[in-house]
Amino acid sequence: MKQLFPVLLLATLIFSCAKKNKYLAPDKNNGGITLPEKFGAIVVVDSISRGRHLTINSNGDIYLHLSRLTTEGKGVVALRDTTGDGRADLVKGYSGITGTGIEVHNGYLYYSNATRVYRSKIAEGNLLPDKARDTLVHLVEGGGHQARNFTFDDKGSMYVNVGSLSNCCEMSLRMPHTAGDDPCKELETRAGIWKFDDHTPGQQQDLSKRYATGIRNAVAMSWNFDAGKLYALQHGRDDLHRYWPEYYTEAQNTELPSEIFFDLEPGDDMGWPYVYYDHLQKKKFLNPEYGGDGKKTDRTEKAKDPLLGFPGHWAPNDLIFYHGTLFPSKYKNGAFVAFHGSWNRLGHEQQGFKVVFIPMKDGKPSGDYEVFADGFIGPQPITNPANAFFRPCGLAEGPDGSLYISDSQHGRIWRVMYYPDGIKETVNRPLYQPEIKKEEEEAPDELQAGHLVYNTYCAPCHQHNGQGAPGMNPPLVGVSLVTGNKTDLINILLKGYDKKDKIAGQTYQNIMPPHAWLSNQQISDVLTYIRQSWGNKAEAVKVEEVAKARGAGSTR
Repeated sequence: MKQLFPVLLLATLIFSCAKKNKYLAPDKNNGGITLPEKFGAIVVVDSISRGRHLTINSNGDIYLHLSRLTTEGKGVVALRDTTGDGRADLVKGYSGITGTGIEVHNGYLYYSNATRVYRSKIAEGNLLPDKARDTLVHLVEGGGHQARNFTFDDKGSMYVNVGSLSNCCEMSLRMPHTAGDDPCKELETRAGIWKFDDHTPGQQQDLSKRYATGIRNAVAMSWNFDAGKLYALQHGRDDLHRYWPEYYTEAQNTELPSEIFFDLEPGDDMGWPYVYYDHLQKKKFLNPEYGGDGKKTDRTEKAKDPLLGFPGHWAPNDLIFYHGTLFPSKYKNGAFVAFHGSWNRLGHEQQGFKVVFIPMKDGKPSGDYEVFADGFIGPQPITNPANAFFRPCGLAEGPDGSLYISDSQHGRIWRVMYYPDGIKETVNRPLYQPEIKKEEEEAPDELQAGHLVYNTYCAPCHQHNGQGAPGMNPPLVGVSLVTGNKTDLINILLKGYDKKDKIAGQTYQNIMPPHAWLSNQQISDVLTYIRQSWGNKAEAVKVEEVAKARGAGSTR
């Protein structure tokens, strides 16, 4: 028996090494994305639902948080590769809680929704966590930015992002030329990072736990263990031109304000809502809601300087620091950022939709950022983010140093690997192929007047094809609010709409402001246009019907 033990040990080592050194062929064309030379991607899973953040356990199990429940009513999906080919062959749903934040930490799966952070124990060897869960944190309720992503340090603390309720703390939400609340009361419970214990149930959010403030929405956030600091990127404000056209052009609106990358110490203030950053001029400016005009720099001295600024409306949705050894040494301790793409470019070509790399040294960027993964949009430019083939949202590092990327459109997950000797072969297998959608169709002559009003005042939010922006602005295609009762629809334009009812099965963050300043003819034209475009087939709205809804005696 003693002689047999070394033989068994040797056999085990040979098998382990063979398994470790097994060549995993990437998918042809990397499953639809482009990567640097000698990098390849395997599609781990395809089209499971709208994925947000993801996390990897030490044994390689993957947990993906969804923004929409699966058909089985699950908001978290657990995945395991049992064959070693890089693809998930065991896929199981867990929990009915949708959201953004998700992490494996100290033997638990942590996950959040808009008002809570939960954790469930993962027994060793099990794929699914226990059904029982602790509620660690109770967070402020309300609308606005509802991603409650989080990260952990190595000292027992958890940091939770609580995004703003508003665009720029306006006293009248989403209304042009509206002054900002001063001081902004939102900052007491929103637009910042809160610090909690990572193990104590029933914690409550209050000012004593606020770690940093003046951060509109930091969906991309991570603790940097190399630097011993918290880092994040902010979603910048919207609508500089549409709300303040006397100060900003459409061209400026597509690039400003910057999406900023910053490190955080306790008590730091990044300046929102009073200040924004311009990466083109490398300066901070006063927001117009507080008296700014695109030139004033009042109140900027109190806001911390960012480390980097990216073009506006790229929408950074995840951040990780790379600690593995699979990738070349230049990537060690550097930052990967997933840019999800946004909607606020006023119908111009959309940007973002890529994963970039930021080299880091001593806790600071040591060079320019570079695009690492691209091609998510598909073969043609788009003006509507909903028309992107894929939208990178979550990032995670696997036990072997692979980089995992999740997609929020269809639920594809890529595993990116480095091949130092070059890629020997690829696998050509059928994958879900998104449909190429038409950006806009020309309106018939009788709808041209409404088409003009729509493109001027409605398309920036609802897009030229009426598809809206997921999670932000609802679609106008096949929606009963659009094709149903005409008086109700007219009143939405006259009075605005701020209900949190589901539209086409989803809730949307933005508030529809009143458009009562439009004439009765303009409202008649534009409502007729949307009720008879993009496949909608509903009766025209008459000028007299708008006048009646507005009130007797109206001469508009």
